[in-house]
Amino acid sequence: MKLNRFFFLIRSGVKSIFTHGFMSFASVTIIMACLIIMGSFSLVAVNINRVIDDLEDQNQVLAFVDETLTVRQAEALKSKIDAVENVRKSEFVTREQAMEQFRGDYDSELFQDIDATVFRHRFVIYLDDISQMEQTRDALEQISGIAKVNARLDYAEGFIAVRNVVSIISMVLIVILVVVSVFIMTNTIKLATFGRRGEIAIMKMVGAGNGFIRMPFVVEGVVLGLTGSLLAFFIEWALYGLMCQRLMTGLVSQLVAVIPFTALMWPVLLVFVIVGVLIGCFGGLIAIRNYLKV
Repeated sequence: MKLNRFFFLIRSGVKSIFTHGFMSFASVTIIMACLIIMGSFSLVAVNINRVIDDLEDQNQVLAFVDETLTVRQAEALKSKIDAVENVRKSEFVTREQAMEQFRGDYDSELFQDIDATVFRHRFVIYLDDISQMEQTRDALEQISGIAKVNARLDYAEGFIAVRNVVSIISMVLIVILVVVSVFIMTNTIKLATFGRRGEIAIMKMVGAGNGFIRMPFVVEGVVLGLTGSLLAFFIEWALYGLMCQRLMTGLVSQLVAVIPFTALMWPVLLVFVIVGVLIGCFGGLIAIRNYLKV
């Protein structure tokens, strides 16, 4: 395709946007709204996953050592524990350390005279994947010298359930919003195309190729999609900043650490632009296809 012809098609596509100003505005608004909804829910999902990861780190497995073992014998079990599949790391805690920790957690005079012999040597174990906690617990119990393993399976199942629900809802919502955006974009360009159906038929009759006819509509869709995605990005930035400001001034800040938008802005911008451009491109292609059958 010659360069002047290419620029002619680009100008035709851009000109069509201003010719159908209201419909173009509606397309940009719809794309922008869908991307904001999709982006907001995705950012919430990212932060929920961050919270779950933090909770996973706090959800420890305790392996209590047999009372008959000495400190040195108990410490020697660390290599066997670290060798168990799914164990990320382990920390050995003596009776005395466990007693001091207990006193710190329960700051009461009732426990000040408690004896260290009440406690057992133990290992605090961190896992790579809490969904395999039950299998890991069974493997730890098979180690000679480990008397008992405490694993909060109910917490693990709760974390896994929350993560699965968030992931499923995120995917379903993204698919629905993309389909809705393509549908609205397609119908918007169809309305613009309807008024030019005679022109398209004449162009076909004089030998114009499908690519030549299709290009202005694809350009129109891409420009509308890109405009909507950029506007959605800046609005999303402002909304996320407002949400973070509200959370940081409330009690939630003591429980949840929100990821700053600056750490997510480039992936969000890239996704918004790609989705917006693809929606516009497919919308333009689908809208024009029926009018090319002459």
